[in-house]
Amino acid sequence: MRLGVLDVGSNTVHLLVVDAHPGARPLPAHSHKAELRLAQLLDADGAIGPAGVDLLVSTVAGAVQAAEDKGCEDVLPFATSAVREATNADAVLERVRRETGVDLAVLSGEEEARLTFLAARRWFGWSAGKLLVLDIGGGSLEVAYGMDEEPDVAVSLPLGAGRLTAGWLPGDPPGPSAVRELRRHVRARIAGTVGDFARLGRPDHVVATSKTFKQLARIAGAARSTEGLYAQRSLTARALAEWVPKLAVMTTEERGALQGVSPARAGQLLAGALVAEAAMDLFEVEELEICPWALREGVILRRLAHLPLPAGRVALR
Repeated sequence: MRLGVLDVGSNTVHLLVVDAHPGARPLPAHSHKAELRLAQLLDADGAIGPAGVDLLVSTVAGAVQAAEDKGCEDVLPFATSAVREATNADAVLERVRRETGVDLAVLSGEEEARLTFLAARRWFGWSAGKLLVLDIGGGSLEVAYGMDEEPDVAVSLPLGAGRLTAGWLPGDPPGPSAVRELRRHVRARIAGTVGDFARLGRPDHVVATSKTFKQLARIAGAARSTEGLYAQRSLTARALAEWVPKLAVMTTEERGALQGVSPARAGQLLAGALVAEAAMDLFEVEELEICPWALREGVILRRLAHLPLPAGRVALR
């Protein structure tokens, strides 16, 4: 079947269309993406302003039309931290529902972490053993750990690259004191969760998803996207430690000129790098591997897992 996944995130609204069947790898067929930066459109009261809501509604309507044009049988719509934490979330969701017909499911941070973990587990398989999965989004950091398809521990922290850039890093480039304050804040928040993971023992394999980690791996020398989905890409703590001070003194324009860095995300790269460095340090990770699949693929896999049995089969209880 052809499925669409509509992801209303802190940075983008992304429709991913895939051809998916139980037991088979979902094959991407189309991608429709718009940069909204909802996390940066919140007013002083934490609400998404009228202009932001208008933009969200029109973008979702465009994504629905794209899904119809591409022949999707079903669309799985969800929203993450920017909508979840908006003080006017209910009103925003109702307007989206009324004007576009899309009933956005708002995922909790823990649900994000669990679905992303499922995608990573399916990508790397059982032979990867105990997995630690890190995901830096625009609004939050998700961390999950486990042996199975459901993680034993999953947490979400308000340490997204967009959120931290807007709240902690004024100036272009930001001043050294602002960078130090953010570094201290990030490490304190992550350190508070490390004990929940440490009691389960060391992971056999550490992986990371998200645009932030992909860009950091690329500037540190990982394979280009043109080398394909199956090229192994990794990021070492040593390489990241070398890049963080360089990124701290670069302007947004200079970061955007780096190979593999999207100009639209360049402004957030320093904050993302500080989060990545802190997570790798505090979880004692010397090297991690980039996983091509993430939250959207996890949503698809969970949907396929709950398809009804074919006719003529008996479901044993």
